Amino acid sequence: MAITGREFKLEEKRLVEVLKLLDDKLTQMGETIFEDEEKYQEFRKYTWDNMRAMDVQELNQAKADSEFSANMIMMKQDYFKKLYRIKDNPYFASILFEDEDKERFSVYLGLTYLKDEDYGNIIYDWRSPICSLFYDFEVGKAAYAAPNGPIKGNLLRKRQYKIVDRELISAFDNSMNIDDDLLQEVLAADSNGKMKNIVNTIQQEQNSVIRNVRDKTLIVSGIAGSGKTSVALHRIAFLLYKIKNLTSNDVLIFSPNQIFTEYIANVLPELGENNTLQTTFNDYLSNTISEFKEVEPFMDFIGKYYSEKVENIELIKYKQSDGIINDINLYIDDFIRKSRVVSDFVENKINIIYKDELNDLLHNRYSTLPFFERIDVIAEKLSETNYRGSTKKAMTYKKMIMENSSFKKDYKDIYIGFFSSPFCKIRMNNEEINKFIKGDKIGYEDALLFVYMKGLLEGFPYERNIRQVVIDEAQDYSYLQYLIINKIFKNSNFTILGDVNQTINPYYKYKSLDVLSNIFSQSKCISLTKTYRSSPEIIEFTNKILGLNHVCAIRKTKSIPLIHRTDYLKLDSDINYLRNKYKSVAVITRDSKTALRVYERLRFILPISLLNSQSEEFNKELVVLPAYLAKGLEFDSVIVYSDKNSKYLKKEKNLLYVACTRAQHELIVYS
Repeated sequence: MAITGREFKLEEKRLVEVLKLLDDKLTQMGETIFEDEEKYQEFRKYTWDNMRAMDVQELNQAKADSEFSANMIMMKQDYFKKLYRIKDNPYFASILFEDEDKERFSVYLGLTYLKDEDYGNIIYDWRSPICSLFYDFEVGKAAYAAPNGPIKGNLLRKRQYKIVDRELISAFDNSMNIDDDLLQEVLAADSNGKMKNIVNTIQQEQNSVIRNVRDKTLIVSGIAGSGKTSVALHRIAFLLYKIKNLTSNDVLIFSPNQIFTEYIANVLPELGENNTLQTTFNDYLSNTISEFKEVEPFMDFIGKYYSEKVENIELIKYKQSDGIINDINLYIDDFIRKSRVVSDFVENKINIIYKDELNDLLHNRYSTLPFFERIDVIAEKLSETNYRGSTKKAMTYKKMIMENSSFKKDYKDIYIGFFSSPFCKIRMNNEEINKFIKGDKIGYEDALLFVYMKGLLEGFPYERNIRQVVIDEAQDYSYLQYLIINKIFKNSNFTILGDVNQTINPYYKYKSLDVLSNIFSQSKCISLTKTYRSSPEIIEFTNKILGLNHVCAIRKTKSIPLIHRTDYLKLDSDINYLRNKYKSVAVITRDSKTALRVYERLRFILPISLLNSQSEEFNKELVVLPAYLAKGLEFDSVIVYSDKNSKYLKKEKNLLYVACTRAQHELIVYS
């Protein structure tokens, strides 16, 4: 309910006072930072000029003092930037809380905090413990976790503000923030080319994910439009605030593609944090596989299926299956068991190296190490024994061991050997084998198995510096990929978010992401069941595609957001109709071939862009793209286009679901 009259005037007065304090703080900090930098430069010059007169202890102390001063300046600069970011819109909500001692106090929530010597806390960072009251409770009994234990009391008021260019436009009082006026206003707004922060509309179920620090791994299943990606990014911002010494360089996001990375690039900076490290699983494959010049991207692998360019589908299904994991494990165990040094050899005409001793070292003494790592260790030990502790001859010994053994370190040959072994369920034919051995590019389905097999034999790389890993679009990663990721980041915490209903991989699908708890320790599974993206009419339609009935739409609408078409000649007029109404329009097709066909027909008459697997950015105002590239994106309006040459098959209903759930305000479906 909007507040008016005296209450509104009081809020206007407070805003003016806060803005004055904020301006004064910025001015003061700007002067202080300038003075600190001058003193820092003078100190460095003094140290440099007097370096020769200092002893080691004095030099070390000077270095420590210099680093401390530099860190303090950087911290002040970071806080200055955060304050500057909120100078025109300092807070977005407030609460009135009464504790058990009947003491009342107001808390104003902003993107960062502001303190004053005379008035105390003026603005609280939205991530502070007391601010959880705003997100987690309706008006009434409430509590928050303070450092010394829970603080209980009564939440007397929740108020939200719309402040534009330092002016209070409106204020709302709400008993809860799930279906309020401000949320509806935000949901009704047109989207732009980048994802925005949602600190003023975070809902209770989302907040339970964002603020969870108890569980090592969170597995979040969220329906389309439930805000999974936004929740992940706000969770990162919260963890950077909450966990001591955690920095953006300690956090890694696995993104589905570069388009998605660009789409989310603004959120963390808006929240006052630096962007984290980001990668794709394809980047990892490319960095790990040196035996091929190129690794097929996941989206190209998917695109081939929908473009009907796939041979031997049953073999690909086998390569993508969970069952092949155990088959490969058995094959590698057998490979290692049969691998032997087959003859004695002499080094430097003096040192006799006996095969039995080597095999004992290989299969007993160092059996806990990955197989090819054992050979490295044995070669070093031989060098140390025969050359007075030196390892300079280790490479020589390693070469001689390999030359006198029954095995070779040839991963292509080892990989192909699996498909002629008794452990393999579906074999590759001679043509497929020759293509694999002689080719410069490895297929995506082979790359996963190749990397896993390589990891079993030589060990998986260990990323010790990454403390938090976030995986979005989790349903597109196979069980095998999670096994690999868990081995690489074995001491990291994980946030894994996805929706099995949005699976686009035609060869692989989870019944539930909960199965991942078998891989990750101390895991908790959470569901997000409300969608904030689309209207009830669009949600009702998309529910019917998959036979869902548990999806709850929050958005309200007074328009008719869903149109069905059978006349394909109306495409041009539909695009113009939507362009006149909305900021972003997407034409989503079943496959890349149809997307290209539509693009070629329209590009001379409309300012349209084409999105493909090589794209890194795009013009969101009008774009055509295949459905499997649309995941994670949203548009004001969507045309789901299919014609007689590109019909969705019954088994492709998940792909159709993905396409239709990209629409926020209006959806036109050609069928």
